Amino acid sequence: MTLPSPIPPDDPQRRLAVVRPETDDDLQYIALAGDVYTILLSGKQTDGRYCLIDMHVPPGGGPPPHRHDFEEMFTLLEGQLRFTFRGEEVDVKAGETVNIPANAPHFFRNVSDQPARMLCMCTPAGQEEYFLQVAVPIESPTAPPPQLSEAEQAASREKAAQLAAQYRTEFL
Repeated sequence: MTLPSPIPPDDPQRRLAVVRPETDDDLQYIALAGDVYTILLSGKQTDGRYCLIDMHVPPGGGPPPHRHDFEEMFTLLEGQLRFTFRGEEVDVKAGETVNIPANAPHFFRNVSDQPARMLCMCTPAGQEEYFLQVAVPIESPTAPPPQLSEAEQAASREKAAQLAAQYRTEFL
């Protein structure tokens, strides 16, 4: 007698996703708060399980303090960043990984004089949709972020604040 499998059957509607940043014309590049992000995998490609974002963070770059109800994992590929987690600072360098538990207050900052690059995975997906709503589209991951006027920066912060709750995020 064969027992039923404890896992669901394969879903043939789901496809293998292979991302080739050098040649993939479908990737979305955005500038957000001076950083440049590439959406490598969206929730649409992972059945909502996670998203994967390639983040380029210039010296001084990084988001304001915030928290959200999903897990966020960062693997630093190049450079060094300072993560502040529940008020405690931790310096992270290339090759290291940080996991931020859901609901925990945190932010990061590039406190070095060199650019940093990391991969960010959010689970479940959705953060990429928020970023796409509030960021400025750019042409490539090497394009400089646009120089926004004070009024444009204020409008961007206001839009981010207005949409935050819809995307399960809270600014602190």
